[in-house]
Amino acid sequence: MKVFVLCCCVLLFVAGFAAEAAVLSSRPVVAVRTPDPITLDGALDESVWHNGNAVTGFVQRDPTEGAAASEKMEVRIAYDADALYVGARMFDAHPDSIVARLERKDNDTNSDFFLFFVDPYNDKRSGYYFGVNAAGTLYDGTMFNDDWDSNSWDGVWECKTRIDSEGWTAEYRIPFSQLRFFEKDSYVWGVNFKRGIERKHEQDYLVPTPKNGSGFVSRFVDLVGIERIGSPRRFEFIPYVTAKGEYLTHDAGDPFRTGSRYAGTIGADMKFGIGSNLTMDATVNPDFGQVEVDPAVVNLSDAETYYNEKRPFFMEGASIFDFGEGGANNNWNFGTNSPSFFYTRRIGRAPQGSTPDEADYVDRPTGAHILGAAKLTGRVGDNWNIGTVHALTSNEYARVAADDRRFDHPVEPLTYFGIARARKELNTGKASIGFMGTLTERRLSDPVYAHQYNSNAAVAGIDGWTYLDADAVWALTGWSGISRIAGTKQRMIDVQRNSVHYFQRDDVDHLGVDSSARSLAGYAGRFAVNKQKGNFEFNAALAFVSPEFDANDVGFQWRADNINYHILTGYKWTEPGDVFRYMQVDAAYYHSYDFGMNTTDDGWFALTNLTFQNYYNVSCWIAFNPNETLYKDRTRGGPFLVRPRWSEIEFEAGTDRQKPIAFSFSTHAVAIRPSWSYSYNVEMLLRPASNISVSVAPAYSRDLDDEQWIDNITDPLAAATYGRRFIFATLDQRTISANVRVNWTFSPELSVQLFAQPIVSHNTFRGFKELARPGSKEFIVYGADAGTWDPGTFTADPDGAGTAPAIDIGDKDFTYKGLRGNLIVRWEYTPGSALFFVWTQSRNDDRKTDGLAVGPSAARLFELAADNIVLVKWSHYFNL
Repeated sequence: MKVFVLCCCVLLFVAGFAAEAAVLSSRPVVAVRTPDPITLDGALDESVWHNGNAVTGFVQRDPTEGAAASEKMEVRIAYDADALYVGARMFDAHPDSIVARLERKDNDTNSDFFLFFVDPYNDKRSGYYFGVNAAGTLYDGTMFNDDWDSNSWDGVWECKTRIDSEGWTAEYRIPFSQLRFFEKDSYVWGVNFKRGIERKHEQDYLVPTPKNGSGFVSRFVDLVGIERIGSPRRFEFIPYVTAKGEYLTHDAGDPFRTGSRYAGTIGADMKFGIGSNLTMDATVNPDFGQVEVDPAVVNLSDAETYYNEKRPFFMEGASIFDFGEGGANNNWNFGTNSPSFFYTRRIGRAPQGSTPDEADYVDRPTGAHILGAAKLTGRVGDNWNIGTVHALTSNEYARVAADDRRFDHPVEPLTYFGIARARKELNTGKASIGFMGTLTERRLSDPVYAHQYNSNAAVAGIDGWTYLDADAVWALTGWSGISRIAGTKQRMIDVQRNSVHYFQRDDVDHLGVDSSARSLAGYAGRFAVNKQKGNFEFNAALAFVSPEFDANDVGFQWRADNINYHILTGYKWTEPGDVFRYMQVDAAYYHSYDFGMNTTDDGWFALTNLTFQNYYNVSCWIAFNPNETLYKDRTRGGPFLVRPRWSEIEFEAGTDRQKPIAFSFSTHAVAIRPSWSYSYNVEMLLRPASNISVSVAPAYSRDLDDEQWIDNITDPLAAATYGRRFIFATLDQRTISANVRVNWTFSPELSVQLFAQPIVSHNTFRGFKELARPGSKEFIVYGADAGTWDPGTFTADPDGAGTAPAIDIGDKDFTYKGLRGNLIVRWEYTPGSALFFVWTQSRNDDRKTDGLAVGPSAARLFELAADNIVLVKWSHYFNL
């Protein structure tokens, strides 16, 4: 720890506080009230588009930083009582060379484009972007933390484009109801513009961020001239209707599945404007059947799989609830995973409750039904950013058949989720302080819930950041939080013993299961310093998560009981040379302990990123641990296992993704003798037509794990390992899979999206053994070092003819074969209104094969009966 503090201080002062020479345009952009209605057709033939307030003087960020744009551009802004209009003329000396590729909304494609950025609060930190490419594909999203953006927000606005003999044009109409701002008589907002010329790899801005600098929104030019626009109408109502048919495989005797079933639902999404700067989003009986399916994962670890959010209600405005990383433009993370306070996938998750052992057939709900959810976001008071989410999920029951009985069994209680976030920026955007709190309350009305769920859980935290110097070169960020969960004594025992905590470990003094506890409370935090500007890079952080901290009721957390720090430094070359356009080299040291000060990680890291003159790119990183450390979780609640010296490497390379055909390749390898693993991933991106893109990404991995945990068996005769036998095996896992995506876009309003993922994973277990002594890497192999092993019955006897009971391990080998995917047809027949057709199919088989057997396994997949779900969803947008 002293090394960490000393290095931070030395490097901070040696690097100095070199100021960046900011290049800012001081000339404001003037918006003009249009005297006549504007017909949105991309023609730019209204008189307002020919006034003397054209914005010109754009400069390149790429390929030649600071040079004048190679093609002329003129942008004008107009408005009326209801909307903001943007007219952009992109001149081009060779209009036949304009790249115009059609894609569905927000789907990135390599095409000529134009982006309009606006900061209605003029806070120099946040705002919106609205973009269009030359084919008419729309892009929109939000900006935050000065440098970052997210496309999770979907506004209701319009834009039309045209390609003509002079180049191409874009004509926007953005209703004021889609923007958030403080209502005034006259306004000063921030604006910026960006143009992309695909064939030249050129990006032009009115005001660019230097490649060795930071800050984007803070550089915006003032937008003036908007006056007396009144309070926009802001009540949006989107009712929906769905019809769904399920055609599912089933056993002949299954009373709950007869091969098909049908259902229909109705619901609505609503958006209320509270003044001009607060928005209430609400959903009643939401349906998310139109989202892409999650990929299949074969997870043999004790850690939960993390899935990205795909549901529109929870994705929109999600950045408001980001916690702990504001201020810095880079947040490196080594050897630890900071808890997430808000993981939206907890709301409406698959029911977690168990069903009776005697059940012959069970029909479980696929997810907890969301009865209703509401979200309030915006600004209040003295420029406070706020966000709050409230959701209620229903009490869920599984239908159970046991012998001749039929009954409903509770599997998920009625649950309330509440999240609150507030953040205020200080000193004209040079510092910030924020707060966040979450609350989960469950109605445990049925006794079966008492030992399976926490009755309530709360997490609260404070975060903030500040620049350490007047030129905003150095940023200090930090957060700290506390958690508390409560439930029955048995429930708290189970929590203390789960994979996040493992309090039952016998070989440490700082842990221990409290069998009388009715609650569990802990703390966590992270503090970091980051160099924001210049070619020299520096980042350092100290993080800690106490053994008792638990955010998993509405957040996401893999582990507790961790203290970690890292120090990183590096250099980046941003000016193109003879070979490279960009080059970056970084190196870091990191170290992790548990709260008993046992070293669990201790490594070095090096990274390089290279972009060549032809826009091919290569990146490589390597990490190695020169010393033995300790695994605290490999025995699943047992003693430490020694982690040998290890090394890890990852290499990636890719061609120019702006070409009609692009390739990328990556490989990853880990060596922890005698264990090792490696993987290969290849992606081929094809654009056979301007409106079709095909991505095929096959992958192969092999993992030979000499320490794959099997089971923990209580046996008083195992005195050397605290009365338990910790059973392991050597796992040979081979997996081959592919992600296939096809996007066929007929118009900016009509698109077809296909996703498919075949996967085959063959898993073989051999060399069954038990841990010889705590804190070691020594094993006793059954049938070789001691005891007996019967491969016919998969039974081990630890001491042969002795008194120790035999252990029935069972046949662990398996081959998983799966194919899942969906087809989504989306037609946005008017802005904000859509008709979806969705077909989802899945096939699964766990019949064991001899080896990976890709060909027979693939053939077997297509022989299997499939589960099919067909859904039609209609929604209509009303702005009342």
